[in-house]
Amino acid sequence: MIAALIRFSLIQRLMILLLTGALSVAGVWAYKILPIDAFPDISAPQVQIIVKAGGLSPVEVESRITIPIEMEMQGLPRQTVLRSTTKYALSIIIIDFEDGTDIYWARQQVSERLAQVWDVLPAGVQGGLGPITTPLGEAYMYRIEGPGYDNRELRRIQDWVIRPRLRTVDGVADVNSLGGDVKVFEVVANPDALLAHNVKLGDVQTALQNNNRNAGGDRISRNNEVLLVRTNGQLQGPEDIKSITVASRNGIPVHIKDVAEVRINSMTRYGAVTADGAGEVVTGLVLLRKGANSRSTIEGVKAEIEALKPSLPAGISIIPFYDRTELVGAAVGTVQMVLGQAIILVLLILVIMLGNLRAALTVALILPLSVLFTFIMMYMFGVTANLMSLGGLAVAIGILVDAGVVVVENIHSRLSRAPKGVSKLHLVYRATLEVATPVIAGVLIIIVVFLPLFSLTGLEGKMFTPLAITISFALIGSLVLALTAIPVLASLLMKGGSSREGRVMAALKNIYLPVMDWALRRRGIAIGGAIFALIIASLLFPRIGKEFMPVMDEGTTVIIIEKLPSISVERSLELDAPHQKP
Repeated sequence: MIAALIRFSLIQRLMILLLTGALSVAGVWAYKILPIDAFPDISAPQVQIIVKAGGLSPVEVESRITIPIEMEMQGLPRQTVLRSTTKYALSIIIIDFEDGTDIYWARQQVSERLAQVWDVLPAGVQGGLGPITTPLGEAYMYRIEGPGYDNRELRRIQDWVIRPRLRTVDGVADVNSLGGDVKVFEVVANPDALLAHNVKLGDVQTALQNNNRNAGGDRISRNNEVLLVRTNGQLQGPEDIKSITVASRNGIPVHIKDVAEVRINSMTRYGAVTADGAGEVVTGLVLLRKGANSRSTIEGVKAEIEALKPSLPAGISIIPFYDRTELVGAAVGTVQMVLGQAIILVLLILVIMLGNLRAALTVALILPLSVLFTFIMMYMFGVTANLMSLGGLAVAIGILVDAGVVVVENIHSRLSRAPKGVSKLHLVYRATLEVATPVIAGVLIIIVVFLPLFSLTGLEGKMFTPLAITISFALIGSLVLALTAIPVLASLLMKGGSSREGRVMAALKNIYLPVMDWALRRRGIAIGGAIFALIIASLLFPRIGKEFMPVMDEGTTVIIIEKLPSISVERSLELDAPHQKP
């Protein structure tokens, strides 16, 4: 079978070259559409339940909301973790599922259980399932600025203009609005006026609820036309609220403005956002959908922001202050730089060791082709490009040329001692076939070394399995290319000539051959020395520092200010504001 493959490749050289070109094009295409992120997704399938209960203390939220929901969520299929966080007016329940669980199936299970317990929760609570994202889903952050606009108006633009547009981008799970004031109409009852008009506070609430809705009527026909009848009663502003009738006393209507003050205010805030020490700002946070391509999603967000700018009010600008593509570009760029440097270094070493530029170029071509082959396989098997998976290519860059070096070196040796009248293709075929079996065995042995990584589970498996996968793909690609494309390229690029070795190789052999001869004559000493070195290494290994993840310098500094949990929003803003020197 191997002989037939080599023979077919050399007979159909044009086809192999075309297939190699197609491999290159497909590899570049796969790289461009391959999901790229800084780190692999190590989070388990997770569903969040977020419930807001205005006015309830943490104790009430815990007893009346968190505990009933937790009890209802117990026993979900494939559930691994159930935990919660309770704060003032807020309950967050987090449910983790087993790896491999379909996130939409998990959300369906949680939604069905939540519907069963929702009726027993306090009246007026709001919430539901959180967005389909991960703990590392924060992909893009921006702030909204505009001279002459206060934070309330900026928040309105964010909530009603920018956020709906960005949520339409493919890959965006949600867009959170942070900072600013949410505009509300506030009705402040006057106790003395209520008593004077004999009106209860509940009457005011009922009047507001009943008069803030539209109603549909029937249809009437007139002059061969059908007209729709409807009443428009939805409140539009403070004047509409003031004119609502609460009751009638002695035939005189009592309006809201007679018993209460109507004013524009803001919703109760539990936090705020400051920037650059210049005070409060309004920001938006784009959350990446689980499994989405962060690179294409952020590009879509940027394109949507550019398309949105002409429709924004005059003077409004969207200023990004966090873009994950910068981290992704730094991480991937580092790996790309290492790959490029490795290819150049390997090429130089091949030229020095083989002593033949044509042979070195033939071997070096296997590196980019193997990498492109790996990109195609990663796309087909759904492996994302990240620091770990691309790091596997950097690790394997030295062993990718092993098969090609063996094949090309034997071809070079055959061509250098070619007898007259023998076809060049036949010599290439015989040279490749001679080393095919050891080449295949060597590559398979290296792949087997990485098989234990596939048995890792949990966090370790998610971190290191992509590395093992990409190394295996690259080695398989290098093996296939070494038996097909490399012989074809060698038959076209390499020529016969002197069999004299390069000076470097000759010098190395002058050192290696005597050492090998000594070891063969004194096998016991050689084996004993190897075992002694193994024992020393085993004793030193526990003393070597160990880290699960290498330190990564992103080039940014994060400043964290810890404050008392009970601090007010106003005091927190004072601490964040710039202090003027006297």
